Amino acid sequence: MPTPSLAALPIRRLTPRDLTACADLSEDRGWPREEHKWGFLLAAGTGYGIDDPDGGLVSACVVTEYGPKARPGLGAIGMVLVAERHARQGVGRRLMRHVVDSMGTTPLTLHATPYGQPLYEELGFKVTGRAEMLRGHFTPDASAASVATRAATAEDLSALMRLDEEVFGADRMHIITRLPAFTDQLRVAEEHGRIIGYAGAWPNMDTQVVGPLIARDTETAKGLVASLAAHTERPLRTDIDVRHEELLTWAKQHGLSSVAFNAVMTYGISELPGDWTRRFAPLTVAAG
Repeated sequence: MPTPSLAALPIRRLTPRDLTACADLSEDRGWPREEHKWGFLLAAGTGYGIDDPDGGLVSACVVTEYGPKARPGLGAIGMVLVAERHARQGVGRRLMRHVVDSMGTTPLTLHATPYGQPLYEELGFKVTGRAEMLRGHFTPDASAASVATRAATAEDLSALMRLDEEVFGADRMHIITRLPAFTDQLRVAEEHGRIIGYAGAWPNMDTQVVGPLIARDTETAKGLVASLAAHTERPLRTDIDVRHEELLTWAKQHGLSSVAFNAVMTYGISELPGDWTRRFAPLTVAAG
């Protein structure tokens, strides 16, 4: 039988059972397999993919929705990949159009590499910000911490969800409640018994990714990053909103180096909801 054309291959919903195929697709494009992250995203979000008749996936992506289930306030698109053998044939454009159409009037966001940005602009996404990826071994200094931090407990979850919704601008309960299992570390910053910030660190290949990073101010963010670094021997990696210049400078002074910049893009809204001044880094750029 003749092989169907790429345009004729159906787009279907992915499930956690597609984890290995998604990781294989990442590896095919020269990305790390990132099975831990793929597993989280496929469980917390909605995956879309195109099956290759010869096995594996032609293309895939994941949408993570926030807010009421019946009427989400925001959808984050990530992990948009096309197999190398099918690249530059319009597959990614077709998959993205399908996702945008499927989301209806729900506002969308994504982090775009310079390579992917032209496609997203063609689809109507607008650049509304930038994030700088940092990586390196954190070098602590001798100064005393100005912010008290500790490991989060189950009793903190309700407070974390309230703080996160206030800062993020949409309900992320299905994300926050998964953090204790997903992260290696989940820490909170406190003042007079009140939680004023929190941060997670989770394994991604040979690094610990710092995210989400929510904090009252830059000093609180610094304290959380330093406390996470103190409990791992792995290099840290994180994606910081470039408007947080003081935190970026401090992180570079403590051993982290700039790796890349991504454009933060939106569709259907002019800017992201919430309070960016307290939102320092996402859980992952794939989930906003």
